[in-house]
Amino acid sequence: MTAGPVTLERLTGEQTRARAAELMEIYGAAFSEPPWNEDGSGVADFARRLATDTGRPGFVAVLAEQDGRPMGFGTAWPTRSPFPTGRAYDRVRAELGDQAERRLVGALEVDELAVGPHARGRGLAGRILDLLCEGAERCWLLTSPQAFAAIGVYERLGWERLTGPEAKVTVFTRERRPEALGDRYNPARRPTRRTGS
Repeated sequence: MTAGPVTLERLTGEQTRARAAELMEIYGAAFSEPPWNEDGSGVADFARRLATDTGRPGFVAVLAEQDGRPMGFGTAWPTRSPFPTGRAYDRVRAELGDQAERRLVGALEVDELAVGPHARGRGLAGRILDLLCEGAERCWLLTSPQAFAAIGVYERLGWERLTGPEAKVTVFTRERRPEALGDRYNPARRPTRRTGS
């Protein structure tokens, strides 16, 4: 039997809470590998963060599915002023200094991006990011400097790296400009979407 198309759905905070089990399934599969090596307690921590994050102003998520099976997801919200503290924000500020306030406040902050091992190599991360960042003038995200595959994906997608190779955290930004996306920009290529409960 031929697999159906991969569909992407943009979710509100309330819709995300209702589908948290699907996000947790992907999170556990995607982040159990190096360099993260998350276990059951890491998935439980993610579930607690997600319950809080879905209440943030401007929260949005994208869930990718194929034939009812979750394939990947992303979560994001606008970075508030002043630049936050805690979580990974302190490491970002340590690497970027004043640039953190100037470049990241007001931008859409991609907090999580996960694609299940069964769904990699299909361009799904880029499709999730495109829909997640749709309408945002600026977006930013961070990853581990040891996440070589993820770093390669962001670079291929045209994201600008703000930190050097020796940084303790790797920060990327993207502005909504066709020329910033290079060959990747193609307004005719839109992800399949569905709306619903």
